[in-house]
Amino acid sequence: MSKQIIAGGVAIGGGAPVSIQSMLNTATTDVESSFAQIAALKAAGCELARLAVPDQAAAKGFAAIAARSPLPLVADIHFDYRLALECVRQGVDKIRINPGNIGGDDRVKAVVDACREHKVPIRIGVNGGSLEKELLAKYGRVTPEALVESALRHVRLLEKFDFTEICISVKSSDVPLNMAAYRLLHEKVDYPLHLGVTEAGTPTMGLLKSAIGIGSLLQRGIGDTLRVSLTGDPEDEVYAGYDILRAVGYAVAGPE
Repeated sequence: MSKQIIAGGVAIGGGAPVSIQSMLNTATTDVESSFAQIAALKAAGCELARLAVPDQAAAKGFAAIAARSPLPLVADIHFDYRLALECVRQGVDKIRINPGNIGGDDRVKAVVDACREHKVPIRIGVNGGSLEKELLAKYGRVTPEALVESALRHVRLLEKFDFTEICISVKSSDVPLNMAAYRLLHEKVDYPLHLGVTEAGTPTMGLLKSAIGIGSLLQRGIGDTLRVSLTGDPEDEVYAGYDILRAVGYAVAGPE
């Protein structure tokens, strides 16, 4: 059984029910549209909503959204550690980040210290499309081993500062590769795993890839939270997530 983390009151791992996430497709700077979408996600049964925070303008929008959000919020951060610090100050419930791409150890420590103080967990999000160049050179291409090695590097970086409130994802658009990476990672860590298939394609193909890639892992007892990545309305991702859970035998609410 994986260890458990808490994101805005939602338990992830440790035997808790698999939680459903989605990501807004509104600009985080558009506060009213983002808030309306979060409300729609909550009505659909979503448990965690993720927002992109690419710059300071988005960080300001996030602050306004967080003040009114009916759902726990996850901030998607790349490169600028100051954005993570600002979102933590504004009440984020979880951070999605790659610790290795925000600078030196001092910056990683600053984010870790802030997250520890405010009880904010961190998801290490590894993606086949943005794998480190040295790992691509080592393995020759994106492989399950390369994805897992990247994830473990980031885990060790956070553990270096005694931070273990961690969730991990190792996503690829290649379903067999994606599944193999998660199976390998599951053997090596006891941190909760966030399931998903990245860049899954058209709505039909995205649903098929996600049903196979996520559902097969869930049947093996792998996975603690999930997002079905689809083009279109984010609420459809939520409905698809519950359908996958039902299809593999999980007891979830709602009509059959």
